Amino acid sequence: MKNTWLLIANGSEARLFETEFRPKSLTLLQEFHHPEAREKGGELASDRSGRYQGDFGTGGASHGAFNEATDPKEYEMERFAGELVQALETGRTANSYQHLVIASSPKFHGLLNKQMGAHLSNLIDKHINKDYTSLNERELLERLGQQPVGAVGT
Repeated sequence: MKNTWLLIANGSEARLFETEFRPKSLTLLQEFHHPEAREKGGELASDRSGRYQGDFGTGGASHGAFNEATDPKEYEMERFAGELVQALETGRTANSYQHLVIASSPKFHGLLNKQMGAHLSNLIDKHINKDYTSLNERELLERLGQQPVGAVGT
């Protein structure tokens, strides 16, 4: 019975597979692309900071500029992480899988974890802090075969 989902992701692309707990074959369920996360920060944001003018009770007007609180590229990666977590959550609520393995770059892994609820986090059997998005399915199976099964944080 295929009851494990495998998410291979980085900040701009991901593939979701169905497999068995010890993968011998992979069935691609869905591919995700978020090219906005590859854009340069300047291409994602306007060229000028927001401006404000106000009277803060001092009898005179103040002027200044707002700085962006979040880097636009980081924001796009967070949006993409949210999209992936939503897909995983939809599968969880439909009982489509009982185990989850996630392989992603460490930084993106943190963004995924930040958006996951407890129910979804409890299904994770293995974290692989590697970006395997460039590997084909054969190479992916070889790499996964080299990983200790059940080891979290590997």
